[in-house]
Amino acid sequence: MYLLGYDIGTSSVKASIVESESGKCIATDFYPKSEAKIKALRSGWAEQDPESWWKHLKDVTASVLQTSKINPSDIKAIGFSFQMHGLVCVDRDRKVLRDAIIWCDSRAVPYGEKAFREVGPEKCLTHLLNSPGNFTAAKLAWVKENEPEIYSRIDKVMLPADYIAMKMTGELCTTPEGLSNYVLWDFKENAPARFLMDYFGFDMSILPDVKPTFSMQGELLPEAAKELGLAAGTPVTYRAGDQPNNALSLNVFNPGEIAATAGTSGVVYAVNGKVDCDSKSRVNCFAHVNHTAEAPRIGVLTCINGTGILNSWIKRNIADNGMSYEDMNRMAESVPVGSEGVSIVPFGNGAERILQNKDTGCSIHGVNFNIHNKAHLMRAAQEGIVFSFMYGIEITEAMGLKVDTIHAGNANMFLSPLFRDTLAAVSGATIKLFETDGSVGAAKGAGIGAGIYKDNNEAFATLKKIREIEPAKDRGAYKEAYERWKEHLKF
Repeated sequence: MYLLGYDIGTSSVKASIVESESGKCIATDFYPKSEAKIKALRSGWAEQDPESWWKHLKDVTASVLQTSKINPSDIKAIGFSFQMHGLVCVDRDRKVLRDAIIWCDSRAVPYGEKAFREVGPEKCLTHLLNSPGNFTAAKLAWVKENEPEIYSRIDKVMLPADYIAMKMTGELCTTPEGLSNYVLWDFKENAPARFLMDYFGFDMSILPDVKPTFSMQGELLPEAAKELGLAAGTPVTYRAGDQPNNALSLNVFNPGEIAATAGTSGVVYAVNGKVDCDSKSRVNCFAHVNHTAEAPRIGVLTCINGTGILNSWIKRNIADNGMSYEDMNRMAESVPVGSEGVSIVPFGNGAERILQNKDTGCSIHGVNFNIHNKAHLMRAAQEGIVFSFMYGIEITEAMGLKVDTIHAGNANMFLSPLFRDTLAAVSGATIKLFETDGSVGAAKGAGIGAGIYKDNNEAFATLKKIREIEPAKDRGAYKEAYERWKEHLKF
């Protein structure tokens, strides 16, 4: 018995086939092999053709089926992870009306900010747990004002996975987690946020039906099955945004647990057991995959734009030609904790929400030309990235979350011993590194939704832990360096 998971990302569509009993991934691939095209018709805009996702999905499905050599009828459930906050608009014939406005498009910021002011911060934060910001509802408001002819023909609006699932099954639905991506889930009413729909002048009928994250969400149509090489009737039983799904992939379901990623940007995703938000809206709060009104599970998402991109900048501009990241790590480790007084604030990749949407730029402090060298900058860069994570963790702790364990994939910055040792020491948390990815998590999520697994513990019983990092016994130097770093935050 097998499970099929898809991760509809910005740069590619990835697929994995998982053997349900062993939890082993028997085939995985991604398409396209070069980064998927993003259309930027104007500065700050970012769009993709939803039909390109379908094409890539067909290509990657053919690849994993060929690699696995399994009978498609042995795939018992399909699940999706997807790029969050995208907007897909379709007409009554389910035809796409315009390219999707994706997560990194910033044109809707003024619409979300205006709604936040006029609806009121207290109403938004207590009901939506967020400002409408630059999320999907605000993107739709932009379409309504700037493309009225297109808006007039909209029958339904969808997130990326909602669209792909519709192509597969003919069913048009979303989830509470999905609607919280729009910032259109009212956590007090446990229903779509009518008050914000009314404010923007949206008809409630444009929203898809709402189904549980783990549930029967449609069966593969014969015509779609033929296009994909899969079996008609295969159920779709799970969908979630990429960050909630990443947490699921790491078996992060319970209050106080944290999932972290550290690629170009970094994410700290903590699960809160109560419906709450940050009063300054420095973090995003969404329904987690297992959220219910009776047992709240809120994903508190801290997104930091300037993380791994700083380390790559150091590699390009500071490191010697030909140096690998491993070489840089070894050079950085030759310097004591705290980089002998050098601090780097890594926020050079745009406005940072944790800094209340200020764009402070990256800054380097404390350099002494007589004692400091490349190694100090390399260590200070990694420490600065860790400290930005810790700053986000402190915001979540102020909301009442106790952070004692951080789960992460064994990838990107977490491959650096210096990075993970510093994070463990400054946070006091144990770091657990696992071998997994989003498409594998989506496959196991589908297994939960189909009832093949009774719960997440059974689904992830075979999750492979690579290593565990305990905090250093003497954390004083790390804490001192972090406090010095915070003194340089000016916003």
